[in-house]
Amino acid sequence: MKQLAFDFSVLPPPTLDNFVSGRNAELTVRLRSLDARGGDERLLYLWGPPGSGRTHLLRAALARLEAAGSHVIYIASTPKTTLPDGLCEIDAVAIDDVERLNEEAQVAFFNVYNVFRDAGKTLLAAGNVAPMQLPLRADVVTRLGWGLVYEVHCLSDPEKAQALAEHAAVRGFALQPDLIEYLLTHVRRDMPALLAMLEALDRYSMSAKRAVTMPLLRELLSTLKE
Repeated sequence: MKQLAFDFSVLPPPTLDNFVSGRNAELTVRLRSLDARGGDERLLYLWGPPGSGRTHLLRAALARLEAAGSHVIYIASTPKTTLPDGLCEIDAVAIDDVERLNEEAQVAFFNVYNVFRDAGKTLLAAGNVAPMQLPLRADVVTRLGWGLVYEVHCLSDPEKAQALAEHAAVRGFALQPDLIEYLLTHVRRDMPALLAMLEALDRYSMSAKRAVTMPLLRELLSTLKE
């Protein structure tokens, strides 16, 4: 199967509305509740494999909080990440890929977590495995397990097919089952890649003034390989 690269910048900004929940319905409901004032748990750790939607959910939750007036920040962790000064003054923080935090950043995260817990602020974190499996300091692992922990489940193939059909319908065209099956076997199978392909297919169809058909899809894929 040819793995194609896409420009993900063509996708709309991540929101909870354009996230296909599948088995993650409880999680999305919880994230929607974060912009409500009150005493609900505001410390969440999300975990799942690449392509499961962890980053989408973090960014979508922050966007919702920002729209409600909160000062927010998203941090994509790397082995060289240094958590910025003044982080404890922010209303809501999301730290992605926590398994990549270095020793210094882990100490900073530990302190930020404690401050946010005491202040009732929103701290979201995400990683590739459950808390106890993270290659981090024991005190950081313990903190991540204190709040709510959600596994982010990847969509099944039928759920992906349904999502593609629904996204196509929103764009004003029908995506036939044979085209969906072809996409699932010729494009990277995570939802960001599939939706990027759908976006490209829609734009290509409009540019060519032709309906979305199998010949058009194959033509587009051939063009993208060049």
